[in-house]
Amino acid sequence: MKRLLRNANIVNVFTDEIEQADVLTEDGIIVGVGDYHDCEADGTEDLTGKYLAPGLIDGHIHIESTMLLPPEFARVCALHGTSAVVADPHEIANVCGEDGISYMLRMSEKLPIDIFYALPSCVPATEYEESGAELGADRLAPFYKEQRVIALGEVMNYVGVIARDGELLKKIADAKAFGRVINGHAPLLSGRALDRYVAVGVGDDHECSVLDEALEKLRKGQRIMIRQGTAARNLEALLPLFDEPYSRRCLLVTDDKHPADLLSGGHIDEIIRRAAKAGKSPVAGIRMGSIQAAEYYGLKGMGAVAPGYAADMMVLDDLQTMTVRDVYHRGEKVVCCGRVEEFSLPSAGAALERRVRDTFRLAPLCERDFLIPPEKGFCRVIATRKGELITEERRMTLDFSVGNGIDVGRDILKIAVIERHNNTGHKGIGFLTGIGLKRGAIASSVAHDSHNLIVMGTNEADMAFAANRLRELGGGYLAVADGTVLAEMPLPVAGLMTDATAQEAAAQNRALKECVKEMGVPEGVEPFMTMAFVSLSVIPHLKLTTTGLVNVDRQESVSLFSDEN
Repeated sequence: MKRLLRNANIVNVFTDEIEQADVLTEDGIIVGVGDYHDCEADGTEDLTGKYLAPGLIDGHIHIESTMLLPPEFARVCALHGTSAVVADPHEIANVCGEDGISYMLRMSEKLPIDIFYALPSCVPATEYEESGAELGADRLAPFYKEQRVIALGEVMNYVGVIARDGELLKKIADAKAFGRVINGHAPLLSGRALDRYVAVGVGDDHECSVLDEALEKLRKGQRIMIRQGTAARNLEALLPLFDEPYSRRCLLVTDDKHPADLLSGGHIDEIIRRAAKAGKSPVAGIRMGSIQAAEYYGLKGMGAVAPGYAADMMVLDDLQTMTVRDVYHRGEKVVCCGRVEEFSLPSAGAALERRVRDTFRLAPLCERDFLIPPEKGFCRVIATRKGELITEERRMTLDFSVGNGIDVGRDILKIAVIERHNNTGHKGIGFLTGIGLKRGAIASSVAHDSHNLIVMGTNEADMAFAANRLRELGGGYLAVADGTVLAEMPLPVAGLMTDATAQEAAAQNRALKECVKEMGVPEGVEPFMTMAFVSLSVIPHLKLTTTGLVNVDRQESVSLFSDEN
């Protein structure tokens, strides 16, 4: 089928120019860009005054973190001009192993966007994590036969790389042998340690939170993924990377983004829009969010409006606001005037569907399960940073005679991470500051990356109530106070994803956010997403897992109490 788009202002990602021309497509491929007014076509559209740009590509995202199943995720992203994403399914893989990867592959077939995958490199993330599965190199290798598997996912165990961990290096060697990209994840890594990490073939990083860190990694040959998601928002700090000579070595990614934010703010289009508002070129932003991701991942024939490229395009009313009107995927209009066209839903099969929904195994909990025997000395408290995943260690004196160490007045909450895959009874309990909760408790089965049950609160009774309610739901998010559920969001698929539509999920998401504000959490603090990363023992500096507190920098367990301030 031939389609002719006439009189478009075409965004040229090779030259950063805007050129007026016609675009002729045939059977999903662009076959001409220029003057094609005299050509016959099966369908013709006049785009006078409109901009035609390549579809956008998110270079790194975890679909599970949107809480949406792949078809619903694709529906939302298509509205924002996204034509492809590179997804790392390490969330569901940590819960369900190979079943999780297979499920995501099957549930993402023939959608209005292309979903490519990076195989999860760290399941579990470190030896301190208790996940539902362990995926060694031999268990990952068969997935390289899948055409849509194009990378080895973020190598977050950078300490293991530097220490020359044999199993981890085998995964990297396999990825090289299959010609796949190797994604990085090394926050604050610098100097000789960074050299050793990059030298094994890790080609990118999405964890840069300050400009100097990004510049060092660029100078050592890595590509920088500029991330703007729900919890980690690094765009403002990295805005200079939109300028030359840096922009051509950068990609745009979201990493983790909640459904309410996808619907209200957008996807990669939002990053470009925000950068343009800060004075950066939207054309450079479109280039960073399209052809540069395609070229990095070896997605030949994707990411540009040019002859021989896939007809993945978005029609924009305006470049500065990135207002998406229509979207084409492989030449077919999948979004028309801001509405997604209907498409067939994929199926994972009944047996696999059952396995990914039966993942919550945990005995009931009671108030005493959250008590801490007091000791003399100072207590290590996890201090969160607003808008970042990095945490600090503070040593504080706590009063265990009242509240068993909890001090709402000083914003010191109790937090617990409880193993939920195999009912081992293992749990880590500690203290957290920086959230602002004044009453009740919140809980989640989304606790990166092993996704055990995580709960924080102002008292042990509500913490136990929240944990038990989450167990009944089979996973999700919820907020409680005085033994009453105030808001909840069930996530029955692996304790990570919902059957609901994006609008329904966003409404539940918003209700939870409003609820925690009423419980004392200040504006700008995202407690569920922040809490989800408090248990990830590969992001500096102090984290809590089912094994207890972990000093990430030294990759060693540390006690809750210390003799030194």
